[in-house]
Amino acid sequence: MITDINQLDFKKKYNYADYLTWKFQERVELFKGRIFKMSPAPNLRHQRICGDFHGELYIHLKGKSCQVFSAPFDVRLPVSFKKGEVSTVVQPDLCVICDDSILDKQGCNGSPDLVVEVLSPGNSKKEMQQKFDLYEEAAVKEYWLVHPIDETVIVYSLNENDEFIGSRIFSENDKITSKAIEGFKLDLNVIFNG
Repeated sequence: MITDINQLDFKKKYNYADYLTWKFQERVELFKGRIFKMSPAPNLRHQRICGDFHGELYIHLKGKSCQVFSAPFDVRLPVSFKKGEVSTVVQPDLCVICDDSILDKQGCNGSPDLVVEVLSPGNSKKEMQQKFDLYEEAAVKEYWLVHPIDETVIVYSLNENDEFIGSRIFSENDKITSKAIEGFKLDLNVIFNG
């Protein structure tokens, strides 16, 4: 049993079965078998933005078939370094899942309809690029990338070729309409001035 993150070999590739046996405090994600340490606990601004997003999504989805989940929540994406083996586990800040069949006791085993990631000072460009690639490869319908410092959001929507197409940059006075979540419109003043 692994009880200390330092017992892991960061050059080795792991799978979800390995991940489930780890009993240490630090939160990690697996990107095609590679371990990525998550940033320390997010700051207050990050948490407020996540909470406001969650609240708006929760209100919109109440009584509908889709559900919103907040981190920590394991999402096992259907991308792998080895066929048939789950080796990608992420914990997005928020995700919306409309297909109950991909939910289980461990979290989500499939692609969410919407993923929202709020950048933190600890997020590296490399990590964000890799997550973009993973979400695109897994065919996540929509990926919202939130920049708290700039108070902007970029929406990436999957096109007919299963490639993300980025929106213009949305800022505080804009309203965003989701293509993935029917009828969901978000006033960014609620998020950035709440």
